[in-house]
Amino acid sequence: MLATVGIPMTDAEVLRTFVGRSAAAALTIIEERLGTPLPARFLEDWHVQLFAEFRRGVAPMPDVVAVLDALAACELPTCVASSGGHDRMRLTLGTSGLLPRFDGRLFSATEVPRGKPFPDVFQHAARRMGVAPARAVVIEDSVAGVTAGVAAGMTVFGYTAGAHSDPGELTAAGARLFAAMTELPALLGVTNSGRGSPLPAL
Repeated sequence: MLATVGIPMTDAEVLRTFVGRSAAAALTIIEERLGTPLPARFLEDWHVQLFAEFRRGVAPMPDVVAVLDALAACELPTCVASSGGHDRMRLTLGTSGLLPRFDGRLFSATEVPRGKPFPDVFQHAARRMGVAPARAVVIEDSVAGVTAGVAAGMTVFGYTAGAHSDPGELTAAGARLFAAMTELPALLGVTNSGRGSPLPAL
C-alpha cells in the first residue's frame, strides 16, 4: 500500500519504522515522508486488508499459553496495553484463543493522547490496574514499546524472538532481554511452587 502512494519500502524497513506504533502515528510518519496528505480512503483500506489477514488466524507465540497459566496460578495480574485499537486487539487475541485470558483488561493507545514511544498507554493501564508504575513490568518486542515502558518508569523485558526484534536496539532502549517465553516466569519471580513476585505484567 505504501508503494501505491509513492513510498516503496522493504519488509525490513516497514517493520523497523512502524512496529509498536499506533495507526495514527504511522499515518503521521507516512504523510511526513510523502509531503502531502494521504488519499482519503487509505486508512480504511489498510484496516480492511489488515483485518482480513487477522481473520485467517493468529497463532500464539510458542509457550505463551503455558506461561500465562503459570502467571494465573500465582495470581499475578496481567493485561494488554497496545498501540492497536480495541477492535484489533479483540480480533487478534480472539483468533489466537487468548482473549478470555485478558478480557476486561485491554488498554489501547486510542484511549490516551499519545501512542508509543510515549508512556501514556502504559501509565493509563497501570492506573486502571491500580498499580504504581515502579511495581509494573512491561513485556515488549519493539523499540517504540520499550521506550514507552522505560519512560513510564516500569521494568521492561524485551522479547527477541520476533523477526522485527533487534536485540541491540532493544537493549539500547533500556530492555532486559529474553529469547524464549519459557524464561519469563523466572524473570517475574514465579517459581514451580506457584509463588511469585507481586509485579503485574503489562
